[in-house]
Parts: sequence; C-alpha cells; structure tokens
Amino acid sequence: MKNEKDIIFDQAIRTADILVKMFGAKCEVAVHDFSNLESSLIHLAGTITGREIGSPITDLVLEQLRSENVTDFANYKTTSNKGLVMKSSTVFLRDSEDTVIGALCINIDISLLIQIGGEIKDFISFADNEQSKESFHTDVHDVIETMTNQALQKYHKAPALLDTEEKIEVVRELESKGAYLIKGATEYSASVLGVSKFTIYNYLQKIRTESNFNQTQELR
Repeated sequence: MKNEKDIIFDQAIRTADILVKMFGAKCEVAVHDFSNLESSLIHLAGTITGREIGSPITDLVLEQLRSENVTDFANYKTTSNKGLVMKSSTVFLRDSEDTVIGALCINIDISLLIQIGGEIKDFISFADNEQSKESFHTDVHDVIETMTNQALQKYHKAPALLDTEEKIEVVRELESKGAYLIKGATEYSASVLGVSKFTIYNYLQKIRTESNFNQTQELR
C-alpha cells in the first residue's frame, strides 16, 4: 500500500505527463522531491531545459523555500541555458500537515511566439521619433540586463534564434555602450545568447580588431 508521499508524487507525475501531451513539444514539466535538494528532480516530462533526472532544485524555487510563507507563483519569465525564453509556473506540493514536500514546475517555450509577436508589432507600428532613454537602477546587474534587452529589441526574436552575425551585432552594440566595463557582463551576455563566455570573448576580440583597423585606416 502506498504511503501519502508516494500518492502525492504519483499524482504530480501523472499531471506532468498529461500536461506535456496536451501542450506538446514546447512544454516541459518537472517534478521535484525536496527530501534531497541537491538532486531533487525525480521526473521530467518534455526536454526544453536539457536537464536530467537527479538535477538540483532551481535557485528561484530555493529562494522561495527560504521565505516564511511559501506560495505558488505563476507566469514568470525564465531563460534556458540555450537562450530559449520560457513562461513558467510553480506549484508547491504539500502533505496533509501542510508541509511543503516538493514542487510541480511548468515551463513553456515561447521563443517563436515572441518572434511572431515582434513581427506583428513591427507591421502595425507607425513612424515616431524616439527619444533617448536613461534608466536609473540601484543594482549594477539591472543595468546589464536593461542594456542587453535594448540591444535585443530590434531583432523581434528570442536570443536563441539569433544567428551568429546577429549575436555579434548584439555584442558590438553592448561594447559600444560600455557594457563590458561592468563586471559580470560577459557571463550575463553568454547566458542570454546561449553561448559560452569564451565565445563572447571571441566576438569581442573580432569587434575590437575591426575597430582598431578602421581607426588606423582613417588616420592614413
């Protein structure tokens, strides 16, 4: 006879499987057992994030577990390690004593929808004069995020769908704005664009070499 915990996780696993069958290949549902946070992932339906059974709990869920009132949260934005933009929701699993024992996490890849939405927005937009914008942040990481989002806006697609030349142009714009003077900007760019930090360094070397060559030619 199954105990209460087994029944709860069995229901969560069946729910995960049926959600992916319903929403298709763009959907991934993970079931976590909090009895071992280092390898909490016990079931994964769908393959968007590239994780495997035994993967650890995510930082966002871990942060919520540390709060006094653990509550479900829905429709938040996440990005996979390959740069896919996802719409996510997390439901915490509780036993009969209201103790949080795990979580059901839903991720839906909306990268293509963002691209289509961008193309529709571009089609129905009207000519307008854009004024320079300045953002005031209290956290330097917010500065990097804002500058990166601004550099990506004109492409109307998820970062993972950019080709190599487009990614180089994003890095070029960030370089021209001084983004890489900020510690951590290289790692952040790499995570958003779905490449390694060494690839970002290669992009920067290419950009800086071209810039130095152009400056030399202008002096002649």
